[in-house]
Amino acid sequence: MKVRFPERGRSPEAVIDDLRSFKSGDCDWQHGRAPLFVFKATDQVYELGRAAFFEYFSENALGGKRAFPSVKRMEDEVIAMALDLFHAPADAVGFMTTGGTESIVQAVQTCRNWTRARRKSPSFRGNIVAPHSVHPAFEKGAKLMDLEVRRVPVGKDFRADINAMSDAIDQDTMMLVGSAPCFPYGVIDPIEELAALARKRDLWLHVDACVGGYIAPFVRMTGRDVPHFDLRIEGVSSLSADLHKFGFCPKPASTVFYSSEDRAQHHNFDFDGWPNGRFVTGTIVGTRPSGGVAAAWAVFNHLGIEGYRKIADDLMSFIEAYKAGVEAIDGLHILGKPHLSIVAFGSEELDVFRVAEVMSEKGWLPGLVQQPRAIHRMMSMIHADSKDEYLADLRAAVGVVRQAQSQSATIKASY
Repeated sequence: MKVRFPERGRSPEAVIDDLRSFKSGDCDWQHGRAPLFVFKATDQVYELGRAAFFEYFSENALGGKRAFPSVKRMEDEVIAMALDLFHAPADAVGFMTTGGTESIVQAVQTCRNWTRARRKSPSFRGNIVAPHSVHPAFEKGAKLMDLEVRRVPVGKDFRADINAMSDAIDQDTMMLVGSAPCFPYGVIDPIEELAALARKRDLWLHVDACVGGYIAPFVRMTGRDVPHFDLRIEGVSSLSADLHKFGFCPKPASTVFYSSEDRAQHHNFDFDGWPNGRFVTGTIVGTRPSGGVAAAWAVFNHLGIEGYRKIADDLMSFIEAYKAGVEAIDGLHILGKPHLSIVAFGSEELDVFRVAEVMSEKGWLPGLVQQPRAIHRMMSMIHADSKDEYLADLRAAVGVVRQAQSQSATIKASY
């Protein structure tokens, strides 16, 4: 599409009208039609986060240390509260980033730098051993740094296979990875066992809790079965957790933590070889929106443990009802035993991708898993009000596919 730069500007009202009209073809996420991308707790939390973000709309978090000490204060307090939540050791260190991918790439880079320092090998390029279910961000980081990711098949329960991962380790392995939970199946890997393996082999273990970090502790507080995954576990070297997922904070906001100052000292980018003096950042990006910092601080202080625990209880009650509704439909079954908000379901007798196509005709954006074929949803409270409608449409879609099983799906799994 070729668009010329406008000769003359238009009124703010006309421009905003256009923006609103553009949305007419978007997925109706407000009514739970998107299986991911948007996360919401309550209207009040949403409005508070929005207001806090715009209170710091113009400030640049890159200048927090020199120009905007209020931003630096809020960032430090968010990190301190999160370290407390994740039962971090006394010398643990954390950083805010702009998203889960950045948090993961930063952790991979820090591990590489730490490993190079320990081995006294500035050019060392190692490998990462991880379950097949880990997020593609590890591949992205590895590609940027010329590293290798060795994806190992998961077990029958869709969790990391400790023995298989152990067999994949060699003298060039620098990092092991576990997820809490993994994105495809919603299950938390056996982090304590992975940590024991990391200790035994003297390796760095990263826990990718980008999805579950800011909801799993509160779900556990409701009495539900959630395995330990955080920095209390000896052998966990780093952990990533997204504020803009189940921290219910505005985008972009994530966090990455290191279990010790010894590891964290390899995190920052530090350069002094240019005219303007020393340049130090704790993120890959330079400029960052201070709104994301302010909003995270505001939401943490508004909800507190009590508020997050209430949301966690409401969310899991809804998801438990949702899972029961799916399994009540003849021919469908839940993959594994998801611990939190991600649920994937498949079928031994039906083409679930074809079911997804029928659902998309009713306005439901399909989320899919290709190994094994399944329909995938990562739910927040935004999906609660549409649960009955979704399940009714799902039951009808299964009926349509069952009656015309010769018709094959053309849809493909895509994030």
